[in-house]
Amino acid sequence: MAEVQLLGMTHYPPFAGRDEFMSGIHHRMLADPDVPAEAKDPANWPPEQQAEWGDDGGRAAAPVHRAALIAGFDRVRAALERFDPDVVIVFGDDQYENFTEDLIPAYSVLAYPDRTVYPYRTRIGRAVPSYWEGEPEDHAVTIKGRPDIARHIASGLLDRGFDIAYAYRPLHDEQLAHAFLNTVLFLDHRRTGFPWPMVPMPINCYGSKVIAAQGGWKPFGEKLELDPPSPAPWRLMDLGGATARVLADSPWRVSIVASSSWSHAFLVDHQWRLRPDTPADRALYEAMVAGDYDTWAKTTTDAVVHAGQQEVLNWFALLGAARELGAQLSWSEFVETWVFNSNKVFAEWEPAR
Repeated sequence: MAEVQLLGMTHYPPFAGRDEFMSGIHHRMLADPDVPAEAKDPANWPPEQQAEWGDDGGRAAAPVHRAALIAGFDRVRAALERFDPDVVIVFGDDQYENFTEDLIPAYSVLAYPDRTVYPYRTRIGRAVPSYWEGEPEDHAVTIKGRPDIARHIASGLLDRGFDIAYAYRPLHDEQLAHAFLNTVLFLDHRRTGFPWPMVPMPINCYGSKVIAAQGGWKPFGEKLELDPPSPAPWRLMDLGGATARVLADSPWRVSIVASSSWSHAFLVDHQWRLRPDTPADRALYEAMVAGDYDTWAKTTTDAVVHAGQQEVLNWFALLGAARELGAQLSWSEFVETWVFNSNKVFAEWEPAR
């Protein structure tokens, strides 16, 4: 019987850019002509949002937010180093990167061998100057794989009634979808190396907007022809639980990571895409801390979409793993923000069987 460690973190892309670009998504929402002027006026925002925005568009608040994220990454990294797993399994979203119009699996496992990727050649990596000054455009990162463990996961899930897709090579994204690449880059933000093999498990978090909005957003007033939904939250909890059981019954020491921020402002239409749905995030967070899995399991897809919590579906899989293993939460941190697009949560559970 193996030990299984459970961890949660964010792969927030603006962390990879310099401070002056950290509120860039918020600036883009303010530039949307279909968002009413009164909604854009800081005088009408909550006091916390006004304070974080300040008189410099969030520039002074950016290093404070970055420091909170660094503290979280360092804590998760330290947990990995203590546990020293044979493999890191990552639940993450594919945001119209590897999976596009020709195939959208509900969830999948990538049985990739070792791969060399180039972070600054990705769609997101080219967006703004890097936080890591001095790294050239051809900076390369080798990410170890464990195809044998990926095949074991796929076989075990199929045996348990989960019709999971699997792949041995990329379909469209020759680098690696940012949910997985950023997990490695951010846990190695001090550039000391990432020695553990990784098996990505992409989840179709964006569901009805994965093709319609290309895993992001379109102008507020643009009518979208919506896609089929993402897998239901309860189903992803069952998937996470089954994955954890397959791995707990294996010979390997395994870390399972949910990698995503929580509600994304650019998905929260009822707030004009100008801030995350913090009350909805807090409700899930408090339930997580209390070990209240019923609240998570009863959450509907409609509620997730309304709150802009699409990427939290990765955490539904993680909570399903915690429920299955009876794992005890040992530490968590809720990093609240109003202008940096998304609240972030970090978490660690005691290793369980």
